[in-house]
Amino acid sequence: MNKKKFYLALIIFSLVGQIAWVVENMYFNVFIYKMFNATADNIALMVQASAVAATLTTVFIGALSDKIGKRKIFMCAGYIAWGVSILAFALVRVDVISGIFGATANAAAIGVAIVIILDCIMTFFGSSANDAAYNAWLTDNTDQTNRGKAEGLNSMMPLLAILVVFGGFMGFDLDKASSWTAIYIIIGAIVLIIGILGFFIVEDAPKTERDDLGYFKTILYGFRPSVIKQNAPMYLTLAAFVVFGVSIQVFMPYLLIYYEQTLGMSDYVLIMAPAIIVAAVMTALYGKVIDKNGFFGSVFIPLGALCAGYVLLFVFPGIVSVSGVLMKITVFIGSMLMMCGYLCGMAVFGAKLRNDTPEGMAGRFQGLRIIGQVLIPGVVGPAIGAAVLRDAETITNGDGTTSFLPSNMIFLAALIVAAVLCAAIAVYLVIKKRKIK
Repeated sequence: MNKKKFYLALIIFSLVGQIAWVVENMYFNVFIYKMFNATADNIALMVQASAVAATLTTVFIGALSDKIGKRKIFMCAGYIAWGVSILAFALVRVDVISGIFGATANAAAIGVAIVIILDCIMTFFGSSANDAAYNAWLTDNTDQTNRGKAEGLNSMMPLLAILVVFGGFMGFDLDKASSWTAIYIIIGAIVLIIGILGFFIVEDAPKTERDDLGYFKTILYGFRPSVIKQNAPMYLTLAAFVVFGVSIQVFMPYLLIYYEQTLGMSDYVLIMAPAIIVAAVMTALYGKVIDKNGFFGSVFIPLGALCAGYVLLFVFPGIVSVSGVLMKITVFIGSMLMMCGYLCGMAVFGAKLRNDTPEGMAGRFQGLRIIGQVLIPGVVGPAIGAAVLRDAETITNGDGTTSFLPSNMIFLAALIVAAVLCAAIAVYLVIKKRKIK
């Protein structure tokens, strides 16, 4: 495959896909919080439903792409359908809902329900195109000589996407329904256009061959005891990835609401932007460290940074009272460490999983990857976060409704999960070294 075309396709599809996921993962929560007064349990349910949809989609579509032996058609057609589904969110407004269901209907409750359903539909198309097809395509087109570099670029895209979305959203008043309508039209159109562009720049890897294994056998392949035994390192990595993902999802659904509503940082975008830039650069550079030192030589630094970020975000200003510029500095440093740890950690786990994936069978294992990366973290993490916030402080809105305020306890809960992961990897490494001796 043409190297320039490969990296162009990698950057464009990864970045635009992550922009769409950032809007879903970080701003759908804000959307239903601001427009429909969603509770912590509503937000957790939305994240969990989306995680289930993503997992089922990736399992079935990943196997289908292996069966057909093509990734390009799923990537390009999937991005087009993904863009159309995002455009549909432009119609989810209180005035539209009231016009359809009547003025006496509970527009807020109906709005939350519609967003959750549409989110699952959008996730189906997004996961088909990105989680199943794009990730299998990336595995097909890399090997152990360049996987760390490609994974470093791929893993920095979520941060760049956050930067793009944060910067773009600064021009909108997110308390107004018209702003959300414009956002969904813009994002949907961009994703749709990239899908069309993909037909001209994406190339399937020459080694991608039609899978002769039956479709349902392909789906169940990764769950066979014999396959698990043959690929034990991959499954152990996946188990660690699960715990890592749970830690992230404990706080992530509530992060922006915490910054804006609890800390009163209406300018959090300006504070977060430098942190995101630093983390993005670090993630890109860290790919070389992964290629050189392998999994165990590179995993503890990101986990250490993640835990350090959690500690700072938990302590300041929740335990140690700080305000003004000092609060913004501590939040900046904590956020930067947390994001560096998060994205570099994603690169480390992602590269290890791709290295352990049997050649030509990427689609068969995408379902397992998504179970570890999305399903279990997406179900368990938000549930832990919602449980921690069950008795959170509330505020009364201008219309008489109430909204919850996330507390710094989400970072303590995330820290505990991450600490368990660090301890487990350290114990495994000690046992492994003793066996070698």
